This record gives sequence, structure tokens and C-alpha cells, in this order.
Amino acid sequence: MSMTVLIRGAGDIASGIALRLWHAGMRVVMTEIARPTTIRRTVAFSDAVTREEQTVEDVTALYARNAAQALDTLEDGYLPVLVDPDCTCLAELRPDALVDAILAKRNLGTRITDAPIVVGVGPGFTAGVDCHAAVETMRGHTLGRVCYEGSPLPNTNVPGLIGGYAGERVLRAPADGIFEGRVRIGDHVLQGELAGMVGEERMFVTLDGVVRGLLADGTPVHKGMKAGDVDPRDDAAYCRTVSDKALAVGGGVLEAILHFHAKNEE
Repeated sequence: MSMTVLIRGAGDIASGIALRLWHAGMRVVMTEIARPTTIRRTVAFSDAVTREEQTVEDVTALYARNAAQALDTLEDGYLPVLVDPDCTCLAELRPDALVDAILAKRNLGTRITDAPIVVGVGPGFTAGVDCHAAVETMRGHTLGRVCYEGSPLPNTNVPGLIGGYAGERVLRAPADGIFEGRVRIGDHVLQGELAGMVGEERMFVTLDGVVRGLLADGTPVHKGMKAGDVDPRDDAAYCRTVSDKALAVGGGVLEAILHFHAKNEE
């Protein structure tokens, strides 16, 4: 029987991880919050929470209401997504590996004893303390590298370079309130164009390109919260495939799981 892996989080990076593991023959279950705040929704399984079903590349996820339904969903050949921010399904699912890909920049409760193999993704985890291994998420030379000791690089709050731009490509909520988009993911936009509203406050496009990510309408936001992402490479096809970063991180997670699985089999 193939390994069962439980992934906490179902955003775009977590979904890239899920694709890597699914394609490697692993059974993957994901958890999310009731109101996902995913930006790159077209390549994230988190949308299954609100849409009941979400396909990313060649894998389809279905919303599962409990752990038992998640197991049935796996048997039917689909990837289940549960609303379970506290990971209460852990005891019933008893996965071979747990991956914390919430990307909260800190550990929200994952313990090294939660599963035979526990992998932390990004800052906030220390290999050998709260996980068996941690995977680097910062763009650059160490992206996707597995830390079998120590921790990934600390968060800098500066997005990685894409098309020569970093922080400029991020759209941030102009106020506290409820977000409503005025553009759609995949749209070609120009700097200064209206991208969204929070109450009477306007959020404008920061540079020319393609809207690669945008919060769902009706999402509660706070001022300065990341609400969208413009890709200056201006290729709408990138909105339909997982990113190089997500695949690199997914490769690191796959390495870590197989590394410890082999050790545990010795």
C-alpha cells in the first residue's frame, strides 16, 4: 500500500507539494481553514473548500466533510481537502507522514510526535525539535533544500524576484474590511488600474503584467494584507500551472519523506 501523507494548508505552495507527492504515488489529504486566504487560487486546492471541487493541472481535489469521507475520496481517486485548522483528523487518519505547509512563518502547533515522519515547510521549524526535517522556501540558491539539522532562513517579508520585480508586484489591501475584486486572475493589467475595493478604499495595480493571484470576493482583510499579485512576465499561462518555487519546495518535501521512510524501514 502507498504512503498516506497529511498536508496542513492547501495554498499554492502546499498544492505544489501535493502534486509532487501525488505523482510519486502517495495518498495525499489536505487541511484548510474555513475561509482560505489563498492568492494564487487557480493553482491551489484550497478552493475546494468553497467550490466543492478544484482541479490543479491533472489532479482533482474534492471537499471532504470529515476524515471518513476523506478516506472514501482517496479510494475514488481524488484528493480530499478538509476544513480542519486544528488538524483533529490526525488521530483517525494516522498518516505515514505529516507536512506542515501552512506557511505562517511560525509553528502553529505541529509536533515531531504527530506522525512517523514530520516535515516543516519554511521558517518557524527546527529539524530534530518540532519536525524531522524542514524545507527552505526562500527564493535563491537554497530554495527547496532540506534541512536535516537547524532551520530554514528567517522570513525577510520581501517577496522573491520575478521578472525583475519583488515587492512591487504585490497588491495590498488599502483598509480593514471585506475585499471585492475588480479584475480577475489571468487578466492583463496596467499600472494604476483599479484592482479591487475594500469598502470605499481602492486598491490599484502596481505594475504592468498579468494578475497571477487575487483574493476571493468577500474575504475579510486588514490594511496591508496581501490581496493580489501581478506577474510582470505578462504570460497568462503561468496562472494555470504551479510555480517553479512550489515544485522546488515539493521536491524537497518528497526527498525528506523518502529519506526517513527508508531509515524507518531499516
